[in-house]
Amino acid sequence: MNTDSPNTHSAPPQGAPARKYLSKAARWRVLVAVMVAWLPIAMDMTILHIAVPSLTLSLQATGTEILWIIDIYPLIMASLLIPMGTQSDRIGPRKLLLAGLLIFFIASLAAAFSPTATALIMARGLLAVGAAMIVPSVLAVIRLTFDDWKERAMALGIWGTVSTVAAAMGPLAGGLLLEHFWWGSVFLINVPIILVILPLAALLLPKPQTKPRGTWPIGQALTLAAGLMATVYAIKAVFKQGASIPLCLGIFAFGVLLLALFIRRQMTARAPMLDLGLFRLPAIRVGLVTALIVSGALAGVELTIAQELQFVLGRTPLQAGIFMLPIMAASAVGGPLAGKMVVWGGLRSVCTLSLLAAGGSLAGLGLASFHDAGWLVFWCMVVLGLSLSIGLTASSIAIMGSVPPEKGGAAGSIEALGYDLGAGLGITGFGVLLSVNYSSALRLPEHLRQGLPHSVVDSISDTMVAAELAGGEKGRAIADAAQIAFSTAHSTVLLSAALLVFLLGLWVFNGLRHYNPKEQQKN
Repeated sequence: MNTDSPNTHSAPPQGAPARKYLSKAARWRVLVAVMVAWLPIAMDMTILHIAVPSLTLSLQATGTEILWIIDIYPLIMASLLIPMGTQSDRIGPRKLLLAGLLIFFIASLAAAFSPTATALIMARGLLAVGAAMIVPSVLAVIRLTFDDWKERAMALGIWGTVSTVAAAMGPLAGGLLLEHFWWGSVFLINVPIILVILPLAALLLPKPQTKPRGTWPIGQALTLAAGLMATVYAIKAVFKQGASIPLCLGIFAFGVLLLALFIRRQMTARAPMLDLGLFRLPAIRVGLVTALIVSGALAGVELTIAQELQFVLGRTPLQAGIFMLPIMAASAVGGPLAGKMVVWGGLRSVCTLSLLAAGGSLAGLGLASFHDAGWLVFWCMVVLGLSLSIGLTASSIAIMGSVPPEKGGAAGSIEALGYDLGAGLGITGFGVLLSVNYSSALRLPEHLRQGLPHSVVDSISDTMVAAELAGGEKGRAIADAAQIAFSTAHSTVLLSAALLVFLLGLWVFNGLRHYNPKEQQKN
């Protein structure tokens, strides 16, 4: 590919479909457009974490409602990602990206002014629909635009940087907004961004050069979405207090049946929605599992730390966001480094070492005291941000380089599925782990329990709501007991996440033993 002059066009690689090839300057303008479009999606994944205490008290939300407010977004998004990714490959990512931005705009307004927890849950679900249309489209545009694998590695490195920095900026942006405005402002921030990017994306993104290919098998898409939704819902619901085990098992079995029918249909249909052969590629498999586990662990850890800082240490949302700044700063460095490191050291070494480093930093945070956070906590956060940014970006480079351009949407949706499904299950899994340890550590004398709902022991948010309602000395005593219990329980979550990420690093080292880093050059 000739990139010496911004006015030249690269020649199509051998075997690629006929389409317009952009000049170097145009390619990077396209990247800027999709990065701005991606910004509110990435921020929305974490910005709500810092607002949990504020909206808990404002909406009088229960612990279960809070989990659903957070979880509904990745749950619906994960269910729709693959269908939307294949639709992106069929009609072109430009149309789907613009439609997704419009839906995300409307849902952001609805979420910001939600009067109840139930309304907020519904608005978050609509946000997920828009996000599911945007995410695979962004990755497909990158794959279609950058044919040279070295340029593509740099572009995906920038995408990785924007992703990790925006996610890390979420708590800080949320803290700044909550310092001066009400909790709904964490959603309203999306509105001006989308108003700017919609016309910009319509102007800069190249229009598809070919007509839509074939028809979109909506029946297959609905089967997959319903199967994922039922399976994940059952896993989440079974951990709720008072859940009906037979009902949860029935929903889980129904979901698995739908997924089995979808897979069978893909193997027998003349025009399957998804090429299952993608999962035979080691980079796809390892990238999916890595995204699943790391995003799950990180989501659980961030939510735990945010609650620790505000409920226990009494910090404001802004102070809590500033506390997490080292993760954001280090993440900004990791993305651009990842592309060069993969070329120099190989995907296997880079991914493995970065995951082991992330596991070590999580262990350090689990053993440290946040009451007297010193240099140990600071450097653990720096290592965590840097290592996860490098590892996840390296996996993205391998995934998107292992498929031809016309399957970029499907590959991008598989990668994003790992991120979002991991976030949803991670918050549930680590939330249950935190709740169990918190409940067992909470010591409330009988005279304090009188008149309180049974759910007061389920989570620190439930306990703090009860403390505020009780007021006076009784309320203060309840809050003190909750803070002591949470400080004891949070270490279990961080150390469990550390062990999980460390074991993942060992599995990646074994799973990529036959992977050839140079095979991405073929695409």
